[in-house]
Amino acid sequence: MNNRIPPPLVATLFGVLAWLAAEHVSGAREFALGWRLGLALVVLLVGVAIALAGVLSFRHARTTVNPLKPHAASALVRSGVYRYTRNPMYLGFAIALTAWSIFLAWPPALLSVLGFVIYMNRFQIGPEERALAGLFGAQFTHYCGQVRRWL
Repeated sequence: MNNRIPPPLVATLFGVLAWLAAEHVSGAREFALGWRLGLALVVLLVGVAIALAGVLSFRHARTTVNPLKPHAASALVRSGVYRYTRNPMYLGFAIALTAWSIFLAWPPALLSVLGFVIYMNRFQIGPEERALAGLFGAQFTHYCGQVRRWL
C-alpha cells in the first residue's frame, strides 16, 4: 500500500467515512448551520492556502508534485512553507478534514483527521522520506532535524 493511493483520494475517503458515521448518529449537527458553515469555511481556507503554498513551492523549484513518485524529486525544497512543515500539502488536507468535521458538528468525526494522519505517516510519508533520504542523503537528514513532519 506504500505510495499507491493518491493522498487527495485518501483524504476524501476519510471524509466520506466521517460523513457516513455522522449521518447515522443521533445528535449530530445540533449546532446552528451558520456557525458551523462560517467556521468550517475559515478553517478550510487555511488548509487550502497551506496546501497550495506547498504546491507552488514545488513548482517554483521545478520538482515533481506527484506523491506517488517521490524518487522523481529533482530538488529538496526547504523554503517558503517548507521552513515550517515538511508536508504542507498533507497538512492542508488534514486541516480540510478538520473543517469538514466542524461542518458535520459531530466531535467523533475528528477521528477522520487522526485516521488520515496515521495512514499518511505509515503509507505515504514514511516511504517518501526513505526515497528522499536516498536521493539527498545528509542534506535531507539535516532538514528533518530542523523541520517537523507536520507542525
